[in-house]
Amino acid sequence: MKKASQLVKLSTIVIAILILTVFSCGEKQKEAAETIEKDELVEVTTPFFKLSLAQWSLNKAVREGGQSPLDFAQKASELGFEGVEYVSQLYRNELEKDADPKIAMETLLKTLKEKSETYKVENLLIMVDGEGYLATLDDNERAQTIENHKKWIDAAKFLGCHSIRVNAHGEGTYEEVAEAAVKGLTALSSYAATQGINVLVENHGGYTSNGQWLAEVMAKVNMPNCGTLPDFGNFCITEGYGSINSEECDNAYDIYKGVSELMPYAKAVSAKTYDFDENGDQPKIDYVKMMQIVKDAGYTGFVGVEYEGDNLSEIDGINATKELLLKAASQVQ
Repeated sequence: MKKASQLVKLSTIVIAILILTVFSCGEKQKEAAETIEKDELVEVTTPFFKLSLAQWSLNKAVREGGQSPLDFAQKASELGFEGVEYVSQLYRNELEKDADPKIAMETLLKTLKEKSETYKVENLLIMVDGEGYLATLDDNERAQTIENHKKWIDAAKFLGCHSIRVNAHGEGTYEEVAEAAVKGLTALSSYAATQGINVLVENHGGYTSNGQWLAEVMAKVNMPNCGTLPDFGNFCITEGYGSINSEECDNAYDIYKGVSELMPYAKAVSAKTYDFDENGDQPKIDYVKMMQIVKDAGYTGFVGVEYEGDNLSEIDGINATKELLLKAASQVQ
């Protein structure tokens, strides 16, 4: 009886060990499956680019006095962005706070840098407006424009940006303005190279909204620190700054062809949005098709959110654009 009792106990122990082993294996298999699922989820949802916020998305709030441009880094951080793209014209009031322009600029830049460090966002570029056109045919005017931009190159260096964005406009024939653009961009990029800064041309109306024209200019300049900032929506040749959403636009360049032509020179990308449909998409821009072009070009840098719609608040428009970009990223091949 004693031996039988021992055998029963031994059998019970063996069975218990087997049950524990099976349970343990099952748990490990479950954990492994969950890990695979998580890995697959990360692979699908992680975009091939990083997100930045273009300050123009908040231009109404700044110009109407509802938000200080000095708080841009804080707002971008709160909205979940890793990088920021400044707009020079939104700081005009700040630059007039001291009679000495240099002191005013130094004060501004110190504040912006401190804010970006506090809120842990990366300073990427400065969009420069109001300093003249680099493709003007007048040599003296173009030389002054180049001088006007140098302070912003120095500002970009101080902030730790990689680029400034410029306007390569001019009046004349296709060939004349292209020649002037090459001269202006070459001269400015030569100075920018000494500071480790890129000079980027955005398709921003006129000839610059002709992808072929701008790509030809880039090829002729042929400098490593001179490139493009393709904007998904600024391909109207006949309307001001090129918005395809303008009612005055009567000659728009093919936006997909244009982005394809500019991507080989791109050092930044602007994801322009207007008003959204019921699915959260852009009626005038196929974002999956556009982001496929960006990815196929081998671009993995920042994509800047730039909302210019009217039917949403600026904050809601920014968030909707961000969601659209992430959705498009999950559908590209």
